[in-house]
Amino acid sequence: MSEEMLIEEETAAEEKAPAQKQEKDDLPVGAFRRSKEAKWYVVHTYSGHENKVKVNLEKLVENRGMQDLVLQVVVPTEDRIEFKDNQRRLKTRKLFPGYVIVKMIVTNESWYLVRNTQGVTGFVGQGSEPIPLTDEEVRRMGIEKTVIVLDIAPGDTVKVISGPFKGFTASVEDVNDDKQTLRAKVDMFGRSTPVELEYDQVDKL
Repeated sequence: MSEEMLIEEETAAEEKAPAQKQEKDDLPVGAFRRSKEAKWYVVHTYSGHENKVKVNLEKLVENRGMQDLVLQVVVPTEDRIEFKDNQRRLKTRKLFPGYVIVKMIVTNESWYLVRNTQGVTGFVGQGSEPIPLTDEEVRRMGIEKTVIVLDIAPGDTVKVISGPFKGFTASVEDVNDDKQTLRAKVDMFGRSTPVELEYDQVDKL
């Protein structure tokens, strides 16, 4: 049986038996007020079921027309190059095993849909109340990249506002808008040191 057919059967079985799941996963007392904007929430899953949860949830969202409430489902991964037996191999690993990150507007319906997707054990939060990730957490996890528009060119001077060179000024030598990075020289202890900085690490003077 193909993976797609298996998912369809599991989804169908899930939709046929909502009463059985409701006993275990009723909405919390008082339920939720609809949030004003979509935020990222961390959902705990059974270990090894992260991709399966992603596929199941996306299918349920599409079937029920809830794309305006559940916008995106992500299993954060990173590619690593390993050398074994003189061969170069590219391996993809999950950054947070046992977790799926969901961008959603929390309502009674969206909470219930996500919470009762097969393989999900709950939201990360206080009790049954999901707690959204902060903008800084989202940035650090690399889930959603914020594009920064920086009016800067070679020859400009910037102040470093984060990272190991925080507090120093730097002279810009090259700008890469695509990668949101710049090459610059920082004056440290009377010496000029070349560095690469990201846009969100600098302010233009």
